[in-house]
Amino acid sequence: MRVLIVESSRDLALLWQRHLERLGALVETASTQDFAIRRLHVSDFDVIVLDLVLGEGSALAVADYASYRRPEARVVFVTNTTFFSDGSIFQHCANACAYLPSATAPRDLAAMVEHYAHSAAG
Repeated sequence: MRVLIVESSRDLALLWQRHLERLGALVETASTQDFAIRRLHVSDFDVIVLDLVLGEGSALAVADYASYRRPEARVVFVTNTTFFSDGSIFQHCANACAYLPSATAPRDLAAMVEHYAHSAAG
């Protein structure tokens, strides 16, 4: 399973990365919209873990580009805000498969990513 984590907090991205790698995932990270789009341009991913609030750029632009460039990739949105808490993210992003708080236990996030990676592959 190939996973792209798009998260401005390097510490949080590394924490999630370690948990995913324990499950055998090949993980890349990006901290900005531009870097995430560059990674999506050259690599295939099964799942993208995408923070809704990036320090640089727009998470929705990343999700939109992923929908175009990597339509098979599922997006797990994470956030520490109440944006889209009404579930409307699923209306805005066709590739959205989950919406989680950033404080979700890393092992739970990893299990969810693993589930959606297998769903995307098969």
